[in-house]
Amino acid sequence: MKILNPFPFFVFGVVLSIFSGVVYAEPPVPPFYASVMKMTPEGKLGQVIKQEAIATSVTGARGWRIAYISSDISGRKTIATGLVVAPMGPAPAGGRPVMSWAHGTTGSAQNCGPSQVIDPAVPLNEYFLVGGNSWTDYGIPSVEEFIKEGYVLVATDYQGLGGGGRHQYSVSATNGMDTLNAARAAVSMKETGANKKTLVYGWSQGGGAVIALAGMSEYIKQTGTAADNLDMIGFVAMAPQDLSILAPAGKLDQAAADQFFQDFQKLFLDNVFNFTHATMYYWGTQAAFSNLKLSDIFTDEGVKVANEIYGNKCMHASSDTFNFNYGASYATLLKQTPANTLAWVQAVQKGGVPVAKPVAPVQIYFGTKDTAVPPMMHQMYQDQICKLGGNVGRMQLPGEQSHFTTPGSSKPFYLAWVKDRVAGKPLANACPQK
Repeated sequence: MKILNPFPFFVFGVVLSIFSGVVYAEPPVPPFYASVMKMTPEGKLGQVIKQEAIATSVTGARGWRIAYISSDISGRKTIATGLVVAPMGPAPAGGRPVMSWAHGTTGSAQNCGPSQVIDPAVPLNEYFLVGGNSWTDYGIPSVEEFIKEGYVLVATDYQGLGGGGRHQYSVSATNGMDTLNAARAAVSMKETGANKKTLVYGWSQGGGAVIALAGMSEYIKQTGTAADNLDMIGFVAMAPQDLSILAPAGKLDQAAADQFFQDFQKLFLDNVFNFTHATMYYWGTQAAFSNLKLSDIFTDEGVKVANEIYGNKCMHASSDTFNFNYGASYATLLKQTPANTLAWVQAVQKGGVPVAKPVAPVQIYFGTKDTAVPPMMHQMYQDQICKLGGNVGRMQLPGEQSHFTTPGSSKPFYLAWVKDRVAGKPLANACPQK
């Protein structure tokens, strides 16, 4: 598929983040996570290596914090942390289906995992919205409704957000692996009564993880895991980001890589919030690929500052720190002429959403007023994947929905869609008809 210059439409306010190879002081984390960070990532994919029961205010539910084995786009074993929430009492005959949640951007430091907040096993709490009571987003969308339906829920923090290592922010393939291995972990826990029928849902950064995982059939079919042969029956993506869809189509040469990277850079210099997301993404991508260096993109001062900020602070504190210390001069932390651009663009492609037919139907929800993840991004994804024979639906939500109102406004629609998939109801192909 040939992509005509998408950049004029690419107004990215909430992209995503990643890490580097320089040593920095780890931020303080609760004891559970401090002990996990001392562990080595040894074991089967999805194997739970530590768990503790936690209280939850959700009626009829019980919960656990967990640490489990995952892996990344470069094939390295990792440790991820997260939450598991399951109905009380014995499971029905046949067990309970699993919902695996992939969260949006929270940051890149070890203390940015949503499971670390007080009372994390609650409905989604967005700090941007009226009623948000935290400095970050946390919680699990529709947890109360899914518990009433008898489902098991698992919510990954992703690697690097409490389990040690550097978070590969918006490296969608890695984030998708973490989401799948979280489901394997939940199924492996006898306490949950889970069966292998699995759906995955996510928003923003997590939406990218969802559509990436949908195309990773070989990873899903791996054996020798803590729970082999999960029955993937659907993927729900709310405003999913997909940076790789914007990469040059066809053969990538140096000229195309330079142009892509220059255009990509310019998009994030308009305000410090966009700059923070973009440079978190550079920080995280560098962590995923050993042939990249932060010094390819950042000045010497920029490398030092990025490691200090992204290694110790979550998203909004990071943005505030850049703003306080650099004001309008934050762009001076980047080199005017970045190096190694071909390798960087190849990393964007490899770490992004695979160009492959999904293993199960995909349903996307979006708002027309989303300036964080422009709707044209997942429209391009739908066009591309439908040509491969995938079943990808996109629903424009009623009213004028923004990026941040998408999870709430999509709720009645995805609840019905999920219930039908669990019930095994037939689904017509939702790709646009020619």
